[in-house]
Amino acid sequence: MLRIVLFLATNVAIVVVLGIVMKIFGIQGVLDEQGVNLNLNAMLVMAAVIGMMGSFISLALSKWMAMRMTGARVIQRPASATEAWLVDTVARQARDAGIGMPDVAIYDASHLNAFATGMDRNHALVAISTGLLASMTRDEVEAVVGHEVTHVANGDMVTLALIQGVVNTFVVFLSYVIGHVVDRAIFKTQRGHGPGYWITTIVAQIVLGILASMIVLWFSRYREFRADAGGARLAGRDKMIHALERLRSPMGQAALPDQMAAFGVSGQFRRGLSRLFMTHPPIEERIEALSRTPA
Repeated sequence: MLRIVLFLATNVAIVVVLGIVMKIFGIQGVLDEQGVNLNLNAMLVMAAVIGMMGSFISLALSKWMAMRMTGARVIQRPASATEAWLVDTVARQARDAGIGMPDVAIYDASHLNAFATGMDRNHALVAISTGLLASMTRDEVEAVVGHEVTHVANGDMVTLALIQGVVNTFVVFLSYVIGHVVDRAIFKTQRGHGPGYWITTIVAQIVLGILASMIVLWFSRYREFRADAGGARLAGRDKMIHALERLRSPMGQAALPDQMAAFGVSGQFRRGLSRLFMTHPPIEERIEALSRTPA
């Protein structure tokens, strides 16, 4: 319930702040002078609803979608000593982190990865790949689990969805405004919407969407440093560093499906400007940041 209230409060805050900005700078008056008959307040509310609703729905369905996309199997009754140890480890770390017991799942994949998701920190999902379980030591798996439990404890999934909703609102609102201005002021459309509106709106959404994704992915990279630090607190710094070193291998850089890439313990490394679109910082930077913290 608190998460829903937070989403609604964010929606209201966006509308209020943008409304104040438009009043201060007299944007409505400028548009009226240019012959752009546009109700900015109504458009702002609509953009906030569209922008936040998509993020809210994605967050609400994240657990179900993650299991469907990866084929993850929730451990109801441990079928082996490894599964029993994994469930016990998650339970212990969840208690230490002050969250409810997440569902613990295993999914069949050769790559070394794990993820956590869910809209409620007390009803989350922590999933580990079979490749990671088979290739890492228990100390290293414990650190990876701590990393994912920290994501849940920090509410990273909710925060990421909120940020995505905020930038979506700005993208929708600004692209509609730009489309109206171009259609009325340049193409001189008097009634309804001409081709200039639709073309300009689509182009603006693409350009603004790319810029907005940089903001979301910056936060995604930032939260990985916090999750590494949390994993070090729950399992031990050396264990976390050793786990990250194992993730340097090509199998450790294999990404989850695009819709879930930000939820994994590691992601693909890119160079140049493409680094701005990485979901995770380079492993070397994460190890360096951990090495600077007290043991």
